[in-house]
Amino acid sequence: MRFALHSQAVASAPSPLSLRLGRDGLRALDEIARRRGLSRAEAARQAIAETAERERTRAGLAAEARALMKDRAYVREAREVAELMEHLRGPW
Repeated sequence: MRFALHSQAVASAPSPLSLRLGRDGLRALDEIARRRGLSRAEAARQAIAETAERERTRAGLAAEARALMKDRAYVREAREVAELMEHLRGPW
């Protein structure tokens, strides 16, 4: 019975990943791990997760910017604000 439970746990675990980082990549990974007090593996997992989150955020911001650029009222107001800021800046 124990073996069946163990094999199920192993089967559901993600497969390991092997990659070549090169000198610069390994140096950067070691720096992250050292600063955070983590193993290389945990530092790599965190870096990947953080990068994926940044990409999702950027994609969301880009979509929001595209939507705003299609909003004529927003574009008009943004131009008015830019003109006002330019006027307030005055001559140098």
